[in-house]
Amino acid sequence: MITIFSFLQNRGANLERIVKTGARQTLTQEAFLAREIHRFKNSQRRKSMVDGEQYYVGNQAILSRKRTVIGEAGVLTPVENLPNNRIVDNQYKKMVDQKCNYLLGQPLSVQSDNPLYAKHMKHILSKKFLRLMKNIGEDALNNGLGWLYLYYDHMGHLAFKRFYPQEIIAGWRDAQHTVLDYAIRIYEVIHFQGEREEIVEKVELYDDKGITFYERHNHKIIPCAPFHQDYYAIDNQSYNWSKIPLIAFKYNAKEIPLINMVKSLQDGLNLIESNFQNQMEEDPRNTILVLVNYDGENLGEFRKNLATYGAVKVRSEGGSHGDLKTLQVQVNAENYRVIIQLFKKAIIENAMGYDAKDERMAGNPNQMNIQSMYCDIDLDANTMETEFQASFEELFWFINAHLYNFGLGDFEGEDVSIIFNRDILINESEIINNCGKSNGMLSEKTILANHPWVDDWQGELDRLAAQNQADLDHYGTPFQQTSLPKNTISQQESGEVNEPQ
Repeated sequence: MITIFSFLQNRGANLERIVKTGARQTLTQEAFLAREIHRFKNSQRRKSMVDGEQYYVGNQAILSRKRTVIGEAGVLTPVENLPNNRIVDNQYKKMVDQKCNYLLGQPLSVQSDNPLYAKHMKHILSKKFLRLMKNIGEDALNNGLGWLYLYYDHMGHLAFKRFYPQEIIAGWRDAQHTVLDYAIRIYEVIHFQGEREEIVEKVELYDDKGITFYERHNHKIIPCAPFHQDYYAIDNQSYNWSKIPLIAFKYNAKEIPLINMVKSLQDGLNLIESNFQNQMEEDPRNTILVLVNYDGENLGEFRKNLATYGAVKVRSEGGSHGDLKTLQVQVNAENYRVIIQLFKKAIIENAMGYDAKDERMAGNPNQMNIQSMYCDIDLDANTMETEFQASFEELFWFINAHLYNFGLGDFEGEDVSIIFNRDILINESEIINNCGKSNGMLSEKTILANHPWVDDWQGELDRLAAQNQADLDHYGTPFQQTSLPKNTISQQESGEVNEPQ
């Protein structure tokens, strides 16, 4: 039964697709691409992507800060003679690395009940692919999603490439962003005209007809060589996939980058630390000086004399005696320390990370304390893993098609699983003890899969079997027990024979 909500939702998705299709039919292909690129480059989504990448490498808002004072008419005026520290305490990068390594730091495990299928999968999803996936996971955190492109290299092998999210404009077929209708890639390359260096902006359109190539000059789209190509070739015959070989790996369903959750907190932390150092460097200004009958021309001369000689001259005039009084301005370092700790804790909580210096980790923490500390990052990793698992299903479709096209087997309908081995601190002694107690209640496979020293349980089972066989070959088959009844004693030993009753 279709609810009103689902009907309206499907209708909205269909209308969106009709509008996109109509726009592409009404406009020329080049005009459509120019409009989409302009819209994307000026969008808030791309700005968030740029912020995520820039904050990760340390290019943060504090670096453009200027010191200001209240000038005439109460207007803030920049000043150059005040300390202007720009400290970047990059807690954001720490959160990205922490979350990426937590989910993707350990090798992924590929499991299938079909040994041949599992062998092909492990060969294709090699260590090089796992390194690529870790980089895509970093893209997903910084940009909201990462992109994996499938292609065939010059040797004819199935290969994978990482596309930077800021280069990709996705045309989704549905409102949930699960099926690609088209994708536009924009990137810059360097050309040389003689000795003159020139930056050329390349544009590639990916759809069900293959790849079409353009260049962008002065906001205009111009076709360029090789103009068009199909996705792959077999025996000098080119073909296209029935799907676009570009797979999105999302951080979350709404494709919200991590920087959106913590940017203001990261800026606040940088600002408070920079202000603290500014205060420490403004020693002459920590004391407000009150002058009476100063023996000089202006305050600039007074400051110079004070800094040079550590003394000032005053005079008595008209019965008024010269004097120098001070008003102390105290800088409380403890206040800064408390605020800094509050900012760091807020960044960890909003980023859903964990604090490795948590008080619960003091001494010899039990497994419950460790799991409590990892609660937030585990919940966020569950969301990210759900999105990645759906993307791996898309990837398996292409791998199955590749294996079938090249005569390596028809594995459609075969079950295959990707296991994310999360990088979590554990109390090894406690878990190993529990594994030992589970012997006889659980299968050997389950126990090995949960043992902290085992990454590949299938490989460990194979090694155990090989070790047992080697022991049998070395020591031989254990001696067999005789089949004589227990109450029978040989006549030679007892001197008599027991008659049967």
